[in-house]
Amino acid sequence: MTDQPPPNPFGEGMPDLGGLLESAQQMMASAQAAADQVVEGVAGGGLVKVEVDGHHEFQSVSIDPKAIDPDDLTLLEDLVLAALRDSSAQLQRQQQSAVSDMGLGGLGLGGLGLGGLGLDEGDSSSEPEIL
Repeated sequence: MTDQPPPNPFGEGMPDLGGLLESAQQMMASAQAAADQVVEGVAGGGLVKVEVDGHHEFQSVSIDPKAIDPDDLTLLEDLVLAALRDSSAQLQRQQQSAVSDMGLGGLGLGGLGLGGLGLDEGDSSSEPEIL
């Protein structure tokens, strides 16, 4: 007896809807797992840290007292902004990786206008820090 999948009940030319549903469920589970992870953006050598989850909800902000100079609030503002940008970039890379892991990279999603979501080819040399 061989390990062949059962015949497609809809005939040769029709898609296997059961297989499609199972694949869709696996993709949704992978996407949910990626969305539930938290990444940490840092700036100023770790003086400012921002945590954000895959739903783009910010979880925490940590500011080292050394980053606070009452005579230069602009520096602190810049550090917070840099940490926010870093966390956002890491989240985009994480989501891009999740899409690639799901096998959606070859589906031509570029035509769907997803470029603004950061799902395009980017610098993959830095992996997001998952907490």
